[in-house]
Amino acid sequence: MVSPTPPPLLTLSSLLLLVLLLCSSSVVNSSSKSKSNPPTKIGQGYRLISIEESPDGGLVGHLIVIKNNNVYGPDIPHLQLFVKHETQDRLRVHITDAQKQRWEVPYSLLPREQPPPLKQTIGRSRKSPITVSEYSGSELIFSYTSDPFGFAVKRKSNGQTLFNSSSDKSDPFGNLVFKDQYLEISTKLPEDASLYGLGENTQPHGIKLYPNDPYTLYTTDISAINLNADLYGSHPMYMDLRNVGGRPYAHSVLLLNSNGMDVFYRGTSLTYKVIGGVFDFYFFAGPTPLGVVDQYTSFIGRPAPMPYWSFGFHQCRWGYHNLSVVEDVVENYQKAKIPLDVIWNDDDHTDGKKDFTLNPKNYPRPKLLAFLDKIHSIGMKYVVIIDPGIAVNSSYGVYQRGIADDVFIKYEGEPYLAQVWPGAVNFPDFLNPKTVSWWGDEIRRFHELVPVDGLWIDMNEASNFCSGKCKIPKGKQCPTGTGPGWVCCLDCKNITKTRWDDPPYKINASGLQAPVGFKTIATSAVHYNGVLEYDAHSLYGFSQSIATHKGLQGLEGKRPFILSRSTYVGSGHYAAHWTGDNQGNWENLRYSISTMLNFGIFGVPMVGSDICGFYPQPTEELCNRWIEVGAFYPFSRDHANYYSPRQELYQWESVAESARNALGMRYKLLPYLYTLNYEAHISGAPIARPLFFSFPTYTEVYGLSTQFLLGSSLMVSPVLEQGKSEVTALFPPGSWYSLFDMTQTITSKGGINVTLDAPLHVVNVHLYQNTILPMQQGGMISKEARKTPFSLIVTFPAGVPDGEAKGNLFIDDDELPEMKLGNGYSTYIDFYATINKGTVKVWSEVQEGKFALAQGLYIEKVTVLGLDGSGQASALEVDGKPVTGASNIELSTTKQNVLEEQEDGGNKVKTLMVEIKGLSFAVGKNFAITWNMGIKS
Repeated sequence: MVSPTPPPLLTLSSLLLLVLLLCSSSVVNSSSKSKSNPPTKIGQGYRLISIEESPDGGLVGHLIVIKNNNVYGPDIPHLQLFVKHETQDRLRVHITDAQKQRWEVPYSLLPREQPPPLKQTIGRSRKSPITVSEYSGSELIFSYTSDPFGFAVKRKSNGQTLFNSSSDKSDPFGNLVFKDQYLEISTKLPEDASLYGLGENTQPHGIKLYPNDPYTLYTTDISAINLNADLYGSHPMYMDLRNVGGRPYAHSVLLLNSNGMDVFYRGTSLTYKVIGGVFDFYFFAGPTPLGVVDQYTSFIGRPAPMPYWSFGFHQCRWGYHNLSVVEDVVENYQKAKIPLDVIWNDDDHTDGKKDFTLNPKNYPRPKLLAFLDKIHSIGMKYVVIIDPGIAVNSSYGVYQRGIADDVFIKYEGEPYLAQVWPGAVNFPDFLNPKTVSWWGDEIRRFHELVPVDGLWIDMNEASNFCSGKCKIPKGKQCPTGTGPGWVCCLDCKNITKTRWDDPPYKINASGLQAPVGFKTIATSAVHYNGVLEYDAHSLYGFSQSIATHKGLQGLEGKRPFILSRSTYVGSGHYAAHWTGDNQGNWENLRYSISTMLNFGIFGVPMVGSDICGFYPQPTEELCNRWIEVGAFYPFSRDHANYYSPRQELYQWESVAESARNALGMRYKLLPYLYTLNYEAHISGAPIARPLFFSFPTYTEVYGLSTQFLLGSSLMVSPVLEQGKSEVTALFPPGSWYSLFDMTQTITSKGGINVTLDAPLHVVNVHLYQNTILPMQQGGMISKEARKTPFSLIVTFPAGVPDGEAKGNLFIDDDELPEMKLGNGYSTYIDFYATINKGTVKVWSEVQEGKFALAQGLYIEKVTVLGLDGSGQASALEVDGKPVTGASNIELSTTKQNVLEEQEDGGNKVKTLMVEIKGLSFAVGKNFAITWNMGIKS
């Protein structure tokens, strides 16, 4: 660790004089340079002139600019560097203006340690400056060069460089740049690094970042059909996975900055170009992908616990014109015997598209309440949409109270006027504590009007159908009531008079360098305490999620369910996400997998895409295939556009059959999905994962974007192409068992591609070896499905003489806000199985069994897969007692078909499935079951 003797102190005024002397002979006036074709390298960077240990064990350094230039504005002459190992696997590097406070993501929104205050004095540079120094933590090492300043982060265990900002002449990037509205920094990368993240965007090349594709981060309401463009969320983090000598190492890098940015990934380097704020880097050491997400979510906030019903199937449509249509939809799902847990309303239920209102004609309150009583009695739920724009209407109570409480974002002292679905609107300022209270009160009032079970917050990028400074037109209706509602009908003029509305560097907003205030809030508009929209723009949906979560939790003390379109770092702590307006075509079906997997890495595990596509009409075949993927999204919802034909899953009998099959399996897997929800909440582990999470040494899966895992061992291999009745799937090394037909086994030593049959109503789902999967019997609704008997699926590597398997199960009262053990309303069970010298044992170890016992849940069946086919099961014992013929317990043996295997000495693997029925093991109580396979030696 660096701990130099503090040098004599220098006042800021004398420092500035020093800076001017250093730079006076070399000021470059670059105003004549073309902004559209800037130099590749801007300036010569900064010189580190002092560094010392801070009281909290970090480092504080001071940097001065080496040579001024005016490309994108003048350089900030003096920077403060702060470095700290905050935990054994997290390193922070913070760089800001040393003389005045700059915008940062508010510490109230994303709680974290504060950097040291800006000093009024600094250390003098040494006569013999240190050129390389190191500051070591448990897992990571920070090192730096002084002139020009650059820093590197290395992994302590093997010396591997994870991040290196120093620039050589041969590099396509330059040194550190820090101006008021333009910050630039880069890192070198090895060619074989696989990168993931930097969203939200629709990535046509799959989950791996693709060199020279644009990655712009700025929350924007453009349809998800736009490829390689900044979409609804901003997540400036990436995961880096490398295979070094056959060993995998993962780490991640977060740049905690909410300003708009372009990130240029060139394959061997990555460059950030940011239009404001500070550099606030966090490095997470991993080294496993799961470890990275654990460390990341421990910092940004663990994913919110989701209620059990939210893992059921959801149906929505923009265009359910009246309540009778909604009632018919529910009835038709029941008639078609397709599971359904949640019915949604887009804005059809509202009065003139105004938030927190009911349409008295089409959704009369007495009839709606009667409908809700009916569906609530069977366990169904109801969710409605709330957009942030509050209609400007003097007779509208929500608006009146908002004006009275002064809750809206301002422009030139007046509430900023925009247009969304109800017409002219003002936007609540969720950075204002008064707004959070007002919003919570409006949620309470609405809940008294309609007892909704969750809220869907949309359009919160924030989306605006107009741009600039607008006023309500005189003598003209707005909106007109005819034609598309998204055409601007206000009288507006562009705002370009400030540097916030027209910054010197143009990020690639909307994929076409649109002005940063285009179709959103003007970036010179002002939030609470003078915060500019320019800085806070990408936080809008995040701040609304926090306010909505607080409002819902305050209602009845229940676990909130919120679905948000716009997200930021930390949004998963409060809300689920869907991937926005997708298209009903085969390409968008494929893209949905990559976007879903990215959000698991971002700490937002409850995610899914509109099944069958939001618009236009999907084909019957596509909808068949989409429900076979969407049934395994963590968040599974069919949703369609107002202008599209109806596409509920019962509209085609063939789709209904595929839905019964795929959703039938989902509902059997609900205990597994809910346990993954618990694991996500306590460790950040994604529910849906890329295969490299479980197989990080198997480099063939690093870019695999057409298959995915649920948890660590359940693999979905869907058909994603038109006209196909088979699918070629990659199976990593080991044994895999078909969940729909457990007699079918695939096994290999080195990984294998297998062409699987996949006729129209079939989706291939396989369970990996060494797993114990708890399942129930399914049903039409999760409330009933979760009461049915359990079965356990145990998988060993095919035919091995010695093996083990593990699994777990979490059960709780999902109405409670907290999801944890020890409160008397939850139970956690570890399941174990071993095979050793022909003896098979399956047992459980229960924590906090009282809650599960009170539910009367029990295990009725245990199925063990992959047992050596040369023996027969005998000598069955339950809890140490032999099972006699008088018992109801039945033991059966079935030969398995090993579809693919690698032969060992010419002997094919023969395996058996053993099934034990008629059990009655209480889930909340330990059990043990053993038998002998009578293997011939």
